[in-house]
Amino acid sequence: MSADYLESAKKQFEYYKMLGDKTIAQLPDDKLFWQYNEESNSIAIIVKHLSGNMLSRWTDFLTSDGEKEWRHRDAEFENDIKSKEELLTKWDNGWECLFRAINDIKEEDFLKTIYIRNQGHSITEAINRQLAHYPYHVGQMVFIGKIICNENWMSLSIPKGNSNTYNTEKFSKEKHKEHFTEEFLKKVNKDE
Repeated sequence: MSADYLESAKKQFEYYKMLGDKTIAQLPDDKLFWQYNEESNSIAIIVKHLSGNMLSRWTDFLTSDGEKEWRHRDAEFENDIKSKEELLTKWDNGWECLFRAINDIKEEDFLKTIYIRNQGHSITEAINRQLAHYPYHVGQMVFIGKIICNENWMSLSIPKGNSNTYNTEKFSKEKHKEHFTEEFLKKVNKDE
């Protein structure tokens, strides 16, 4: 069951990374830094926060507290990224750290306690905590992207008015067990 859980969690993380990737790709570079007001976050700030969180939580995931001493969380909300390239580097570094940590988890590791700010978690709890946190912020990125792009937004799910067509296509095919099929992942990668 642990291996199935890890594979499922990894697929969910991959899906939300893809949503963020596709949102970033749709926006003109300067719009990645747009803020509705001083209290709101730009996509760049959200990326900076996610990257900081991922690097802190997933570096030495099994052996050190997930809130690292070197992390400066408050600074993650300063809009000081200078370019799309810098933004993408932070985005990719965070996700690479996460996937490396998940790929390194062994069956026997599920008996360990993981700490985040001195609070003990099972591996499942620690992963679930991030599976709730990251989609929350990726959803914010998508929402900001939709606001900015308006009618030029390319839907990342079923476009408005196409639910019946989408469902007809899905129900015309044979059932499959896998949540994310290879066909789906190829389509996602092709569409990027």
